[in-house]
Amino acid sequence: MRLHIETRLWRGSILESRHHLQAAVVGLDGRIEAGTEQPSLVTTFRSSAKPFQLLPLVERGHAERWGWSDEQLAVMAASHTGSRSHRMLVTGILDRLGLSDRDLACGFHEPLDPEALAELEAHPELRSPLYDNCSGKHAGMLCLALSEGWPVAGYERADHPVQQRMRRSVAEVCGVPVDQVTVAVDGCSATVFGLPLDAMARGFAQLAAAAPDGDPRARALHRIREAMSRHPRVVGGEGRFSTLLMEATGGRLVAKGGAEGLECVAIPRRGLGVAVKCEDGQSRAVPPATIALLEQLGELSTEERARLAAARRPPILNHAGIEVGFLEAVVEILTPSAKIS
Repeated sequence: MRLHIETRLWRGSILESRHHLQAAVVGLDGRIEAGTEQPSLVTTFRSSAKPFQLLPLVERGHAERWGWSDEQLAVMAASHTGSRSHRMLVTGILDRLGLSDRDLACGFHEPLDPEALAELEAHPELRSPLYDNCSGKHAGMLCLALSEGWPVAGYERADHPVQQRMRRSVAEVCGVPVDQVTVAVDGCSATVFGLPLDAMARGFAQLAAAAPDGDPRARALHRIREAMSRHPRVVGGEGRFSTLLMEATGGRLVAKGGAEGLECVAIPRRGLGVAVKCEDGQSRAVPPATIALLEQLGELSTEERARLAAARRPPILNHAGIEVGFLEAVVEILTPSAKIS
């Protein structure tokens, strides 16, 4: 099924802006079940790669040896809001590793959590890398380095064994030769991967289909998926679309967003992965488009659609708090064929 997807901003009756999105819906075999004009668009995986960056730690038995809980694994796959509960989870991991926030290479940015932000405005001396939305991922990277006997210093650099192992895991799960996975520097200073959109979706199909009685990789992916689906607020937090989608579907869908307008979704009951990318990087376009695509795939019940209504058609408010418009995604079917490739 070939699709055209765009998110439109209406101000009153005036069509003010359009965001063009690319998407791929892929099965375990890599076949594109549905997609837009460029389902193989190459872009950055950003934070949507986090479940697979966590994979070596779980697959190699280190999560079990350290006794990490599902909540702790969920924060290692998180793009969190910097809330107190998120920071406590990360601090607990670092304490057990014998490390501190000074060992985190992710840097600091202001948290999205309003309570945490107000606290920092009153006490700027409390600023630390714990508030960074990637601090859990970095704690997991530090755990992998210690577990493998690798140096902790420089764990975020592309030439470090931690980043090389993660690049290989991402490549294998997404079905791309490792030397074809391009590498750059993410906002948190760790590596970020360049991949085709349909390869990202294939990775999420692997996450979707992973069974607890499969091979070691499948068992590890299943553990990660279950941790995310059971703790959606740890994976994101208040205001995060991935959290909203997982909560609205009771964890039946597992989602992980990334910066610059990316959202990836695993659909376990069908073994499908979905990747949606706003070409201009505007994150506001992604929730309406992702929900509209899931509707087109028949993946949302009437009750789930009701829970997601505010994200499907977000209102536009002016500075006085008056609703002056809305965002709405449109999915057009260009060709209804069963598969694209």
